[in-house]
Amino acid sequence: MSFKHQEQLIVALDTPSLDFSKKIIQDLAGAVSFFKVGFELFTAHGWKAVELVKKQKARIFLDLKLHDIPNTVSRAAAVIAEYDVELFNVHALGGLEMLKKAQAAVLERTVGRKQKPRILGVTILTSHSEKNLHEDLGITRSLNDQVLHLARLVRQAGLAGVVSSPKEIGLLRREFPKDFLIVTPGIRGAGDAAGDQKRTFSAREAIDAGADYLVVGRPITAAKSPAKAARQILESLQ
Repeated sequence: MSFKHQEQLIVALDTPSLDFSKKIIQDLAGAVSFFKVGFELFTAHGWKAVELVKKQKARIFLDLKLHDIPNTVSRAAAVIAEYDVELFNVHALGGLEMLKKAQAAVLERTVGRKQKPRILGVTILTSHSEKNLHEDLGITRSLNDQVLHLARLVRQAGLAGVVSSPKEIGLLRREFPKDFLIVTPGIRGAGDAAGDQKRTFSAREAIDAGADYLVVGRPITAAKSPAKAARQILESLQ
């Protein structure tokens, strides 16, 4: 069955197991063709995890949230550019110079190539609330203002877009053009456990607000039938 928003759903392979990841990808064949490889899977298996997704003919979002001094991040970005990933991310809190150097490294490494990885800047993690933004991190701006500030740095650096909670999609859409990508985790249905996510929306709410891609992990991968859970999300978007 074909779904209108099928290309916008990214399923997070948040597991240390290659075998489980392969099973999820195969179970979701025909419904989902875009998968996120994050810290857990990449730490356990490195580039084998990326190769696994590629062998299944699926698209890849490499979610490592690079955050270090500009030279280190730019070198890591250059390495990532050698692999066939569609999206990868860096922490916008790394600052403008770091963001610019990451983008420059990718462009330099992919000269002459039609397909280039697109870089996303992570604004504020969905596990943060207004309270711990101030009390734990010492950031004095409001959460919305801080998200906008970081998104402006991302745009200034020439990156493709941001990773941000669904709660901020509306304010980002009002400020930035349609070609500025908004990728949003924190997608939860009415019956889903929030887990460590503090700022969540349903898939329908996030798409209606203007998200380009939805990242969904546990509500699909921990379901009794991942394929059924994915189809239900896609059906909610029809």
